[in-house]
Amino acid sequence: MSYPAYLDTYRSGQLEERVRKAVESLRSCRCCPRGCGVNRLEDWFGVCRTGRRARVASYGPHLGEEDVIRGWAGSGTVFFSACNLSCQFCQNWDVSQAEEGGWGGKVEIATMALELQEKGCHNLNLVTPEHVVPQVLEALLMAAEHGLRIPIVYNTSAYDSVETLRLLDGVVDVYMPDFKVWEPDLCRKYLKAGDYSDRAREAIQEMHRQVGVLEVDPGTGLARRGVLLRHLVLPGCLEDSSNIFRWISEELSPDACVNIMDQYHPAGAVAKDGVFPELNRRLTPEEYEQALRLARVAGLRRLEGK
Repeated sequence: MSYPAYLDTYRSGQLEERVRKAVESLRSCRCCPRGCGVNRLEDWFGVCRTGRRARVASYGPHLGEEDVIRGWAGSGTVFFSACNLSCQFCQNWDVSQAEEGGWGGKVEIATMALELQEKGCHNLNLVTPEHVVPQVLEALLMAAEHGLRIPIVYNTSAYDSVETLRLLDGVVDVYMPDFKVWEPDLCRKYLKAGDYSDRAREAIQEMHRQVGVLEVDPGTGLARRGVLLRHLVLPGCLEDSSNIFRWISEELSPDACVNIMDQYHPAGAVAKDGVFPELNRRLTPEEYEQALRLARVAGLRRLEGK
């Protein structure tokens, strides 16, 4: 397989067929687990509040990602607005819920991708793309026709449809899912999606089937292919963290690469509206150290940056 992966898929003509299937799926939308069934081709909105075109909050070189993603020149991020979840503590509330940015069609998104490549970014990093995969594939086909050659990073909440992810097989090089919480009650309470944990496990398993554990180029130190998991540790939710770590180790691989993140701060509705006071504080250093211990007890051997 070529690197980036989508070059083979493009040259074989399969990428064009994937675009056709993906765009047609918007007619009765099942792009994500919400399964709203609205006709987005006619600009009807479902939970994601996104019709025929995607909404792009911002794009540009980003130096805040993991070392293997950002490298020395930055990751070429495209931030999509209007997430299909409603995380009450969302750390990017203005993008996910306030719907910052403007509408972008395939020409605009393809132009962004080519511009990021021209700036020297190591990859095209699609942030919160779960609900706009058809639009992304359209833009990718156009960008490939015009010389796009940097790899694709799919940066997701993991609330993805397996059927939609299969359209990305042979397209995405690195999947970067965030496994948020485990217990259905917390999924319902904090994310407004009681099936989140079930759907995330299905989605991450499909990602792992496609690309396997993370492979890093020994010469550049950059990720080439695989899954890089993220878990933001929430205050008072260490039991959920432990369950997630065990599942990753037992169902994916002890060598799965996991970034256990400590930067949680009260945001979104938690900070603005005062809901869920148990989350209205920062994570303590002791809680974070306990999370790291739980990951090691679970058998995980590759903790990114630790």
